[in-house]
Parts: sequence; C-alpha cells; structure tokens
Amino acid sequence: MKRFLAPLLICPACLPQERPLELSATREVGDDITAGTLSCRKCRRRFPIREGIAILLPDPEATPAGGQWKYEEAATVASYLWSHFADLLGDPEAGDAYPAWARCLAPQASRAFDAGCAVGRLTFEMAQRSELAVGCDLSQAFIRTARQLARERRLTFTLPLEGNLRETFPLDIPAAWRTDNLEFIVADALRLPLARESFSQVASLNLVDRVRHPLAHLFEICRIARSTGAALLFSDPFSWSTANAPEEAWLGGTAENPYAGRGIDNVRALLAGREGILSPPWRVTREGSVLWKIRSHRNHFELIRSELLVAER
Repeated sequence: MKRFLAPLLICPACLPQERPLELSATREVGDDITAGTLSCRKCRRRFPIREGIAILLPDPEATPAGGQWKYEEAATVASYLWSHFADLLGDPEAGDAYPAWARCLAPQASRAFDAGCAVGRLTFEMAQRSELAVGCDLSQAFIRTARQLARERRLTFTLPLEGNLRETFPLDIPAAWRTDNLEFIVADALRLPLARESFSQVASLNLVDRVRHPLAHLFEICRIARSTGAALLFSDPFSWSTANAPEEAWLGGTAENPYAGRGIDNVRALLAGREGILSPPWRVTREGSVLWKIRSHRNHFELIRSELLVAER
C-alpha cells in the first residue's frame, strides 16, 4: 500500500462514524508498504497489510462467501484481464467497453475512485486524468493482479483456446501511462474505508446489481464524492438476482416494490434527489449504453449491455 493513501482511510467497521486509522509499517519497499497494520483506536480492530495489499473489510479475516469464491480463481482473473485489456493486446475480438467508459471520465480530477475495480482497467484510465486514483474490490486475487500490473507494467496470462488447448497473452501497459499515482485495496463497496468528500471523480461499473444492498452502495459512492465539483460515472446491466440481493432491495426489475420499474430510471431519479437519500443531488449530463464483452474460450463470448449515466454536482 502506498503511503499517500493513509490520510484518506477510515475504519469500515465504525461507519457511519468516520474514525481515522493509524498506520504501523513493518516493511517498506520504496514508497510501498508491503507489511504492516492499520488500526482503529475506537473499535480496536486491526486491518492487515500483506504483500502490499491493505485488507480493509469490516471483518478482515473473513473468507469469501457464496459466489465470491469464483473471483479468486485464476480462470476468472484471466477472463477479466482479457475483458479489461484485450484492446491493448490488439485482439480483433476485443470489445470497446473500457475505452468507451474512459471517454466518459472527467478530463481532470484531483482524486478518483473506482468501486468494484476488478483487475483495474478503469482505475488505470483514471490515473491518467487525476492526481491520484484508487480502486477497490472484494477479490484479493483481482487486487493482487492489478497491483502486479501497476508495479511491473506487464504480465502474461492464458485462456482456453479450445478444450485443453491454451492461448497465451502477453500484456504490457502503454509506456506513456502513469502508475505511480494509483493504488488498489481490498474493500467492501457497501462500507468504503474512505473519508467523506475525498474524491472529485467516482465510478461504479457493473456493480449495483451484484451487491447485497444496492441503495447502500449508491449512498457510499455519493458519501465519498465531493459535494461540489464532483463527477460520477455509473454503468450497470441491471441483472437483478436474489442470489445477490433480496428482491425488496432491488432498485428496479419489479412491478411493486418501492423501486418498481426500470433500474436506470430509478437510479437517475435517486441521483437527481428523489427522497433526499443521495444528497446533495447530481445533475445527469449524459446517458447511453456500452457493450461489455467477456471471453470464455476462442469461440465463446458473453456480451452484456451496460446502461450508463454520467453526472456532476
């Protein structure tokens, strides 16, 4: 974990109270703290930093639950690496989702945050447009991979070609990209370990339909965004499922619950100030959709339409 992140961190277990964390580093390599702890004086919890990765979960020793295990598997990591970076590899099958989302970012930001960053493509893009960029994900495998790519600027991964045959992909980050100003942490998008109004650019891609409490996620994203001079990039396919959240918590996809109708309409209304939940409100400046592509093997791809909103306040 880079030292520049420490002043922004708060205890995720004490939320909604924001308690600062005290850093104790036991090993450092350059500006990277590779081992240490972050401690809360109030609740006495200690959050470890292991192999440079800060584990900032309310229960930092908890194991992945339910379907979260699949995001720790090498096959899933490789599939997401292709989805995020295949255009940089020159793959003719690559999608345009991440370049399209990047074009929706504010051209300049002081600090940027990417919720559910997976292997980090949008966070890398944010780092080119901001002084500091932070990505978070529940998956330690995703965060380890993103940090490796930022540190070494290259890695190699494989995907199935057909049956037991494998195809190798050597990935290099563009030489012009900055990586010294970004960091990745393990954190829960429902309890972000970050102080309020810390970021002038925030993003949530393909996440609100994956969390247990979708409205709480939107609230957290808005809490850490500046009350003025902030930009938001939101995008989601709204693939609601009771495997991720109970139906009464969905922000769309039903005929009767408090958020009946389409997810995109409800999120737009919430951002605009519906019920005063997300305050201060946002002004939506752009709407559209992006086709997001994931590869399983050479002849099998999943194509997902993700509806987007760009907003400012």
